[in-house]
Amino acid sequence: MTNSNTDRYSEIKRKTNETDIELSFNIDGSGRSDIKTEVPFLNHMLDLFTKHGQFDLQVKADGDIEIDDHHTVEDIGICLGQAIYESLGTKQGIKRYSSVFVPMDEALAQVVIDVSNRPHLEYRCDFPSGTVGTFSVELVHEFLWKLALEARITLHVIVHYGHNTHHMIEAVFKALGRALDEATYYDDRVKGIPSTKGVL
Repeated sequence: MTNSNTDRYSEIKRKTNETDIELSFNIDGSGRSDIKTEVPFLNHMLDLFTKHGQFDLQVKADGDIEIDDHHTVEDIGICLGQAIYESLGTKQGIKRYSSVFVPMDEALAQVVIDVSNRPHLEYRCDFPSGTVGTFSVELVHEFLWKLALEARITLHVIVHYGHNTHHMIEAVFKALGRALDEATYYDDRVKGIPSTKGVL
């Protein structure tokens, strides 16, 4: 790995009338997570993302969950996206692209990433149920869209098949971690910015 002395780490704080979030993110971590939010299913998904991406992630979040989980999930997506963007710095020497398939029992998910500085989410997921426990499945899209927007990445998320909604979402978050790890990994063959434009 080149550029091993580069500190790819960021801390984000976001406080609104709806949420209060402190988040730290290290791309070049070891899979350690310390996730404290009031949305247990999201805690589980962020643990998986961190472990499979070999990142270090700390999140402390309080939100207006007496209304619902929406603001908390959305704002964590915003903060994590901002942390990813800041951690990447100039993006010199990274692989930039990745495509990862992850199975989870009967489910198969694919995540494709371009660290493009052009935010876009393509979301091809058809879940059989609208909730997992008390977690609203539509918040997966909300989280991923805000993450892609703030990280300024092109993100394609495809669930090819599955019947268990928990398994399908779990495969997505594992694939997201692995794909982001691969796309942001330093490649010794890449000199400078991985674009013919000379900038990302």
